[in-house]
Amino acid sequence: MLAGAMDVSTQVGRSLPGLRERLRDATSAAHRELDAQMSSFDLTVFSGYRRFLQASAGALLPLEAALVEAGVARIFPDWPERTRSQAIAMDLEWLDRDAQSTVSVAPMTPSGVLGTMYVLEGSRLGAKFLLKTVADSADPRVAGATAYLSHGTGKRLWQSFLSRLQGEESCDEDEVIEAAQAAFAAFELAADRV
Repeated sequence: MLAGAMDVSTQVGRSLPGLRERLRDATSAAHRELDAQMSSFDLTVFSGYRRFLQASAGALLPLEAALVEAGVARIFPDWPERTRSQAIAMDLEWLDRDAQSTVSVAPMTPSGVLGTMYVLEGSRLGAKFLLKTVADSADPRVAGATAYLSHGTGKRLWQSFLSRLQGEESCDEDEVIEAAQAAFAAFELAADRV
């Protein structure tokens, strides 16, 4: 759900080996657990959708702040197009809540930036499906708060992230994986706290 549709590392019957595949395999259990946890929020009703956004913001805000501190813009010069903190804050304001960090995030290395971005950029894949659910809401307040879920629509942010990831030769793959696992854990903890 939040973290996106399962990352499929096959394309027309051939495997794409390497870091992407290792990330997918190493985070698949955490991904499933987070999807199950976030599925408990009914996105078609005001209270459920607001809680979903609060949980998402609880992890997104500190993760994006840590990315900025780690110099994400040096690795991803298009960072201003990728950041979603402002979008989720707008949605929560529309729903009469402030966006707040609810978890702590450790400082990141450049390899950690890649792992965290894997989770955040992958979540855009699932956001497309969630947006359809939100659109089915009879509550206009819910339907009017979609800046976060629709952020980046029409841009090739996931594909450009994958190109960067696949072209990365100097990263510590174990650190990338640990950071991705930590990002999933941050979202799980934030969801527990709403």
